[in-house]
Amino acid sequence: MEIQHRKINNRGMFFVEEEGEVVAQMVYSAPETHKMVIEHTEVDEDIQGQNIGYELVQSAVDYARTHHIKIVPVCSFAKAVFDKKPDFRDVLFQE
Repeated sequence: MEIQHRKINNRGMFFVEEEGEVVAQMVYSAPETHKMVIEHTEVDEDIQGQNIGYELVQSAVDYARTHHIKIVPVCSFAKAVFDKKPDFRDVLFQE
């Protein structure tokens, strides 16, 4: 499954589309130029258990690294992924 990215102004999403329908998404806001707040992650029941949620977070981490952005994982799923993946901490926003 191909993960796509769409950003409009200070809102964006990483998502998977099947037959024109979004079946998985991770929604974020960008309140500052170098800050991404992951607000929500959702994967349709039909495709759960295939690590797609993790791949969405991985895509955000890759994007953050490329664009020198720090991530605030407000979403409980994204926070759990960050807690389990110490190698993602380089993009974790520290106050």
